Amino acid sequence: MAYYVPSTEDEQLEMMRAIGVSSWDDLYAGLPAGLLLEDLNIPAGLSEYGARVMMEGLASENRIFPSIFRGAGAYNHYIPSLVKQITSREEFVTSYTPYQAEISQGTLQSIFEFQTMMCELTGLDASNASIYDGASAAASAAAMCRARNRAVVLISEAANPRVISVVETYCYAAGAGVKKIPARDGVTDGESLAAMLDDSVACVYIEQPNYFGLIEDASELGRIAHSGGAKFVMGVNPIAAAVLRTPGECGADVAVGEAQPLGMPLSFGGPYLGFMTASSDMARHLPGRIVGETVDVDGKRAFVLTLQAREQHIRRERASSNICSNQALCALTASVYLTVMGPHGLRQVADHCFSKAHYAAEQISAVKGFELAHEGEFFHEFVTSCPMDSESLLRRLESRGILGGLPVDGGILWCVTEMNTREEIDELTAILREAVRG
Repeated sequence: MAYYVPSTEDEQLEMMRAIGVSSWDDLYAGLPAGLLLEDLNIPAGLSEYGARVMMEGLASENRIFPSIFRGAGAYNHYIPSLVKQITSREEFVTSYTPYQAEISQGTLQSIFEFQTMMCELTGLDASNASIYDGASAAASAAAMCRARNRAVVLISEAANPRVISVVETYCYAAGAGVKKIPARDGVTDGESLAAMLDDSVACVYIEQPNYFGLIEDASELGRIAHSGGAKFVMGVNPIAAAVLRTPGECGADVAVGEAQPLGMPLSFGGPYLGFMTASSDMARHLPGRIVGETVDVDGKRAFVLTLQAREQHIRRERASSNICSNQALCALTASVYLTVMGPHGLRQVADHCFSKAHYAAEQISAVKGFELAHEGEFFHEFVTSCPMDSESLLRRLESRGILGGLPVDGGILWCVTEMNTREEIDELTAILREAVRG
């Protein structure tokens, strides 16, 4: 039986004597009444084998669905085996923050390559690294767009509700306002946006595709935002970005998103990776770290921390972000995935998502009561009405090994990726018909 403790009892007593106390009770004697708990109710320690048995028992309760039709921000894509093979190498797993550039060239290069790929994918000039997830990237983008006289964020009602919530939390803490732009027919209403713009608006945030899977008229919304003097921020799906117009082409000042589709498994919610790119005039406002390429004293290729916008080190009151960790391993995963897939492979994935989703929408909407909720074009997600209790329908699907869509106002949000076969879609449709018949 093995126990792991940070220090022995004798060492603990020696440390207490050094500070003038003789017991744990003496150490905490000055605490106000009620702060020190008498009984923590902590179970007895386990052996290594006992802990393993317990954890395996917990893990056995997990349900892995062979067929998934749910997205809403986290997506089931195929991950080539080479991605895990490369990123599991010890030198990548153990690397962390590149404080000393001269001995962190490998880490810096991997971050630089990630930034380069994100710029190519979004069509913008500069990228950072080390954003925790897509939602915090959106909130950080809103913060970097704020100016002294412009602090209000306009965010589309058609954006992911969880992203909206995080943006609201960040803005509340900063004393900044958030207003929602109404949606019409499932997409952001340009007329409402134009009416909401004034001198207090710092930026406008929309998603492409949006939460309902629909493709927004991003160029027009960006034009409206700029006409009111606001910055234009786009949240983008990186797989869809392979076939849609880039944020740069749509006039975005900042592009953000969740990079989980780029080689990271669903993993019950993380760790994930936010990405963030910006136009050249916004580059110095990017939070996190920016790695650049240069040459050393011998003229050889080298990498440096070009910008490290972490004002909280020395000027907390002026900090626009609290990002201080390092997402380099997740960023490397995205880079390896993009390298393995290549531009052609990534476009193929996007094409499969698009075509299979449209086949699924056609089949599902042919079932009585499951009409498409919106007429607009979509990428790989869509909403249908549901003629019965959605939760009971989803339980029926789960009993057949299918994780169905996500219940939303007005019906169910379905998602189809390259992982869903025609047979799976047909089986889903057949079960829906059974449910309708009762």
